[in-house]
Amino acid sequence: MDKLRIGIIGFGTVGKGVYQILKGEKETHPILKQIEIVGIVVKNISKKRDVKIDNNLLINDPNKLINDPTIDVIVEVMGGTDIAKNIILKSLKNGKSVVTANKAIMARYGEEIHKVALENRAYILFEAAVCGGIPIIEPLKRSLKSNQIIKMAGIINGTTNFILSKMSTEKADFKESLDLAQKLGYAELDPSADVEGQDAADKISILSELAFGGKIDRNKIDTEGINKIDLKDIEYADKLGFEIKLLAVSERNLDNNNDSLPLNIWVGPTLIPKSHPLATIEGVNNAILVEGDPIGEIMLYGPGAGSGPTASSVVSDILNLKARSIKKNISNYEFIDPLLSFNFWRKCHVKNSEEIRKKNYLRIICEDTPGVIGKIGNIFGNNDVSIESIIQLDARENEAEIVVITHHVPNGNIDVSKNQLNSLQEVKFIAAQLNCI
Repeated sequence: MDKLRIGIIGFGTVGKGVYQILKGEKETHPILKQIEIVGIVVKNISKKRDVKIDNNLLINDPNKLINDPTIDVIVEVMGGTDIAKNIILKSLKNGKSVVTANKAIMARYGEEIHKVALENRAYILFEAAVCGGIPIIEPLKRSLKSNQIIKMAGIINGTTNFILSKMSTEKADFKESLDLAQKLGYAELDPSADVEGQDAADKISILSELAFGGKIDRNKIDTEGINKIDLKDIEYADKLGFEIKLLAVSERNLDNNNDSLPLNIWVGPTLIPKSHPLATIEGVNNAILVEGDPIGEIMLYGPGAGSGPTASSVVSDILNLKARSIKKNISNYEFIDPLLSFNFWRKCHVKNSEEIRKKNYLRIICEDTPGVIGKIGNIFGNNDVSIESIIQLDARENEAEIVVITHHVPNGNIDVSKNQLNSLQEVKFIAAQLNCI
């Protein structure tokens, strides 16, 4: 039987992991033995590596693989955007299927890439782009396709979950926890994409396209990170029976119309009841809840990053392509598998931030004077913000900290209320605003 010939572009953490799985001696599926690595693109061929490798496989020009007519699949694990995007598009135009772990490219240029793949009867697979070793892309493409997806909510960034776990369990502040994450290799030297929520927004954008079938405008996703989280909020959340997690949420809006499906999509630090399954996710692990009809609610949990988990997802995509090539050879089929590939089949739009309904946690620093809680409550009530609870948790030297938790209300109503609160003489400032579920 003909082998599936692949070229790997990039030999960092993920690339080495892919190589080790394909060249390993562990007992695995026999199809793995039908995959041949033809070449590996690296920056420096002579660099000393901690993996035993045939140096004859190493090259420094990706075009040698992209233009090689004997290669079936290009595995792009180099990272970055512009160069990687060009490599992906050029490979697809040459009729080669592509496997990538590049979430930024798929979130921003997914529509263009999917179109080029279909036009050239090739596949673009990206299981490793979201949640590392957790299989979520494939289930959304195949296993859950008989369901109407209603909502997804997940912890899909391991770096921020590690930081928040440390802040919660060890009472370390944000900077201390970030420094530790960087020391352990869980955070980049420039952690902004993680801690500001952009990485999670990329991932929920990809998942939303697969779940709901329409193009998502990535720039319209309401995104907030964890870099402003204070230990005080960690403490109060604990007292109130919550954990704070960076949550990514995507759900269909009930105000549907025939032209375009409205979606509520947002990323932000969120108070989650301790009894909720997502509240138990610690360290660098990821988890995502998917609610569908008729299946109900399921949760997928596991490692969200690292060489082994991410490489495992990359190789699973390669296996799918090999299995597809076997079917094609046996049946002489020439069509593209509609479940293995992806095509946008409806219009979707992300609702404006002010229209999205959420529960909210607000910590308000104010003067400790009689009637202040009543004045705060009146402002919320006048703006149709229904309050679930309002409590004073700390008072000292004529200063009080008041925590308000609302019911689900439009963000716009909260914004108006905050402006009015900041104009109230007794209110010094709003110290924090977080989401709640």
